[in-house]
Amino acid sequence: MSPSRRVPSLVVLALLCACKRNDPPTPPVTAVPDEAKAEVLANLDRSTSPCDDFYRFACGGWIEATPLPADQPRYGRFHVLRDRNAEALRGILERAAAKPEPGQLGDFWNACMDESAIEHDGLAALTETMAQIDRVDGLPAFMATVGALQRTGVRALYDVGVDGDYKAPDTNLAYLGQGGLGLPDREFYRSTDARMVALREGYLAHVERMLQLSGVAQAKPLAADVVAFETALAEIAVPREALREPESRYFKLDRAGLDAHAAVPWQPAFDAMGRGDLTHVSLAPASYFAALPALLQRTPPATLRAYLRWQLLHALAEQLPSAFVEADFAFFGKALRGQQELEPRWKRCVEVADRSLGELLGRDFVDERFSPRSREVATTMIQEIESAFAAGLPRLSWMDASTQQAALGKMHAIVNKIGYPVRWRSYDALGVGKSHLGNVVAASRFEFDREASEMGRPVDREQWEMTPATVNAYYNATGNEMVFPAGILQPPFFHHEWPMAMNFGGIGMVMGHELTHGFDDQGRKFDGEGTLRQWWAPEAGERFEQRAACVEALYSGYEVQPGVHLSGKLTLGENIADFGGIKESHRAFLEWARERGVDPRTEAIDGLTHEQLFFVSFGQIWCTKSTPENDQLMALTDPHSHPRYRVNGPLANLPEFAAAFSCDPGTAMRPQDTCEVW
Repeated sequence: MSPSRRVPSLVVLALLCACKRNDPPTPPVTAVPDEAKAEVLANLDRSTSPCDDFYRFACGGWIEATPLPADQPRYGRFHVLRDRNAEALRGILERAAAKPEPGQLGDFWNACMDESAIEHDGLAALTETMAQIDRVDGLPAFMATVGALQRTGVRALYDVGVDGDYKAPDTNLAYLGQGGLGLPDREFYRSTDARMVALREGYLAHVERMLQLSGVAQAKPLAADVVAFETALAEIAVPREALREPESRYFKLDRAGLDAHAAVPWQPAFDAMGRGDLTHVSLAPASYFAALPALLQRTPPATLRAYLRWQLLHALAEQLPSAFVEADFAFFGKALRGQQELEPRWKRCVEVADRSLGELLGRDFVDERFSPRSREVATTMIQEIESAFAAGLPRLSWMDASTQQAALGKMHAIVNKIGYPVRWRSYDALGVGKSHLGNVVAASRFEFDREASEMGRPVDREQWEMTPATVNAYYNATGNEMVFPAGILQPPFFHHEWPMAMNFGGIGMVMGHELTHGFDDQGRKFDGEGTLRQWWAPEAGERFEQRAACVEALYSGYEVQPGVHLSGKLTLGENIADFGGIKESHRAFLEWARERGVDPRTEAIDGLTHEQLFFVSFGQIWCTKSTPENDQLMALTDPHSHPRYRVNGPLANLPEFAAAFSCDPGTAMRPQDTCEVW
C-alpha cells in the first residue's frame, strides 16, 4: 500500500473521524461465520510454533494447498481478492457489451476482446505518432515528440505528474521526474551480477525484436544504440532510495529557472503536452535534469528516433497485435519475473478497462459489492484506529509534549475517504470506437489532459487516484488524507458481518498502516495542512531518526532468496507503517472489546482466542507464493517488504503479540533486542 500523488477528500467523513464517537456501542459480533472459520483453520500450519515463525503458522496451510498460478509471478490473498473483483468487473462489462446500445463500457470491452480486429488493425492507430518520431531531426523536434508521447502514456525521458505544491499544498504543481528507462531500475543497467548481465543481453535482443516487428530495417545496431542511451540515462539517475526523500523531489523553478538549470527546448515539449503556458515545475531530482542537456546534445538524431519508437512500443506492448504481446511477455513476464504463462485475454481487458474508465466501471461495482453498512462499519473502525493512535502518543517517551500535540493536530486533520468518490468523474468527452489500440490511446490522452489542465490551479479535494475496485489503499501527504477503495473493503480484509477480531486484524491493520504513513520517516515532514516544513522539535526528530535506524538495520538483515536481502532504506517508510499499523489496530481492537464487554482472551475458534484470531487474521492477509525471479526483482524495486517480513517483522517487535501467544524470551518471535517507533 503505497501513498498516491493526489489529494482527494471527503469533508463529511473528515469531520466524523476527528474525534471519538459518542453514540452507544453497537452489539458485538463475536461468532465467526462457518465459511470464514473453515478458511482460517485451513490456512494454518499447526506443526509450526507461532513463536518460531508466525508467518508459517498463519499461512503454511494456504501455501501448501495453493499452487502458484502459471499466469502469475506472485500470488497471494491480495491477488485472490483482485481476481474476485476482476470477475465482478468482467460481468459488468459483458452485460454492457450485450446491450443493443453498449455505450462506452460495452464498446471498450468488445474492441478489447476482438483479437482478430486487433491483428487486422496492426499499428494503424500509431501511424501519425510514428511519423512524428521519424521526422525528429534535432532537439526541438525531439522534445516536442517527447511531450506528445507523454499524452499517450509513454514516459520517455521523464515522468510527469500533478500534486499539491509541497510548500503551498492548496495549489497543484507539475512534477517532472527522472524516467525513460525500459528496464525496471537503474541498477539493471549498472550491476555486474551474472543474472543482471544475462538480463541485459536478453533485453537487447528484446528491443531488437520489437523494432523489427514495427518495421525497422536496421534493428540490431539501433537496438544497441537504444540500450546505450538508456544506460546513459541510468548513469545520471539517482537511486530510488534517495527519491523517497521529499526534499529530493521538490526543486521548484519558474520557466526561466528551468531553462537555465536544464538547457533543453522545453517550450516545444510543453506545447505538445497542451500546457505551453506552464509557469512553474518541480524537478525530481534536480541533478538528473541538469545532466540531460549534455547527454542529449551528444546523442545522434537516429538514436533518439529509435529510442522514441522503442519507448512507444514498450509502453503499449500489451495492447498491440499478438506478436508484440508475446515478445513483451517472453522478456518482461518470463525472463524477468519467472511467470510461465500470459494472463488470459479477459483479465487483461478488465485491467485496461478499469485503468481507462475506472470510475464509470466503478459505479456498478460499488452497487454490486459495497453496501452502505460496509461503509458505516469501516468508518467506525477508522475512528477507533485514530483514537488508538491518539491514546498512544503520551506513551512515547522519546517525543516531547509540544510535538505530541502537533502530531495529534495533524491526526485530527486527516481526511478519510471510504469506498468511492463523493462525485463521480465524467467520461462524456472520451470517444470509444472499434479500434482497441485507438481506444487505449484516446483514454490515455483524455486522462493526461485532465491532469495537465490542473497544473497551477487549485487542488480539487474530491478527486481519487485509485478506482473503486482497486485492492489497495493510500495516504497522500500533501492532502493529509487516507483513501480506502471499495475493492479492498472485502474478504479476506473485511466484512461488515465478521467478528471485529478479524476485521481489525485485516483492514484495521491497513487503516493503521495508512495512518502511520502520515508519521513515517518521510510523511512526518509534512504538517497537518500538507506543507513540507519542520514542525517537530529538533530533539524529537533526532530521537525518531535513531528509532528509524533500528528498523532500517533490522530489515536489511532479512533475506528473500539466498544472498538476496531487502533494502532497509528503500522499505523503511512501509516498514514503519507496518509497525504502527499493527500496534494501532491491536490497541483499537482491545478498546473496542473493552467497551462492549468482550473478553479478548476467550476462545473464538478451535483453540484460538479472539486476540490470537486478530493476529492470525493479520498474518493471513499476507499469505503469498512467488517465483525466485520475482522475489529478486521486488527486493530491488519494491518499497514494500516481502510478505513474510511484513508479518514477522512487526510482530517480533510487538510485546503484546508475544504475550498473546505466550512466547518465551529468546524465541524468534520474541527476540531480546527490538525496535519501536510509534
